[in-house]
Amino acid sequence: MSDTKKLAIIATKGSLDWGYPPFILASTAAALGYEVEVFFTFYGLQLLKKKMDLQVSSLGNPGMPMPMPVPVLLQALPGMQKMMTVMMKQKMKAKGVASLEDLRDLCQEAEVRMIACQMTVDLFEMDTAEFIDGVEYAGAAAFFEFAGESDICLFI
Repeated sequence: MSDTKKLAIIATKGSLDWGYPPFILASTAAALGYEVEVFFTFYGLQLLKKKMDLQVSSLGNPGMPMPMPVPVLLQALPGMQKMMTVMMKQKMKAKGVASLEDLRDLCQEAEVRMIACQMTVDLFEMDTAEFIDGVEYAGAAAFFEFAGESDICLFI
């Protein structure tokens, strides 16, 4: 039995704000010497696309800090989601937060295993040519083998 600690992450969200936790946690754990596997399923598969065009919405996140109060009705107007995404990206850049692409690259360099849920890929008829290189494809049962032996398992 190995002394190496293991971290298993299930990534289910495909928005800008929900894309950060799996990559930050995976890259940090890998830097600390953990063996890390991330299972991307449903909307989380967006994080594996070569071209990520992810957005953020305050409508689904009432805890999102806003620079000024914006009534919910205004948040639903066309273009508001795009504007909020631009504002979030600008704030992240100004604070020196790495991009999702950079964090994902860091994970790949640290040999984090990235598993795409084969059932979801088939369900949504996704084109695997749109995914980054190095992605593995497997079902939940294959992920459970690793998760069952992991020291930490997170659902994001």
